[in-house]
Amino acid sequence: QVQLVESGGGLVQAGGSLRLSCAASGRTFSSYAVGWLRQAPGKEREFVAAISWSGGSTYYADSVKGRFTISRDNAKNTVYLQMNSLKPEDTAVYYCARKTGPRTVVGATLADFDSWGQGTQVTVSS
Repeated sequence: QVQLVESGGGLVQAGGSLRLSCAASGRTFSSYAVGWLRQAPGKEREFVAAISWSGGSTYYADSVKGRFTISRDNAKNTVYLQMNSLKPEDTAVYYCARKTGPRTVVGATLADFDSWGQGTQVTVSS
């Protein structure tokens, strides 16, 4: 059974940075891709970024491309999301989840993910 736990959220001013972590339980972590997704108040959940099992392939939503970087450390069973140049519209609860289906992360959508964590709140003030 896969369990994912997010941490690292908080309050930051616009233009600032945060790094989120997603810690996974189990011995199969290095065998699956992982994604970050978010849900802003009053809005539907949306895809943010995904990384392949090896870390060799990444994919980003257009809204965060060039500002966010996803990475992973399989030895630590952890995936990270480095968020720079944060904007108020990045305010949301951020979730990590396991990617299912095809091994490629390119073109990933919300429907491709399961085993969601409990989320961590990111608030960006203007």
